[in-house]
Amino acid sequence: MAGSKPVLLSIVELGGYPDFTKLYQSCGYEVVSTDSVRKAIKLIRKHRPAVIVAEFNFQSDFRDRTSSLETLFSSLQGIVDSKVIVLYEKEYLHQYQRLLNRFEAYASLPFPIDETAFEQALQGALQAAGS
Repeated sequence: MAGSKPVLLSIVELGGYPDFTKLYQSCGYEVVSTDSVRKAIKLIRKHRPAVIVAEFNFQSDFRDRTSSLETLFSSLQGIVDSKVIVLYEKEYLHQYQRLLNRFEAYASLPFPIDETAFEQALQGALQAAGS
């Protein structure tokens, strides 16, 4: 179980961007990482993260949803009030908007990630989670 620091759950399914673990830690988080939403759901129940950082990976082969992120949001309901920060590709903004019509993300950041904006979102989420 987590110590006194709030837990940030980092879900890196595809990656291809810098490892932000040091940034998460400098913002005051204890970091738990995984490479799939399926594994993340178990970690959410165990650690009850204050913040979750996940990628929006559009998957056109899904009939009833746009990405595994929908599974993540659905699994959070009634379990934990985590602030979710989503990283997304600008080319998939239209599909991502469909997800945002059903679920609320605390912050959304397009690739390439602006580290200053990311740090502000992480600090804001930490404050919001503590209030």
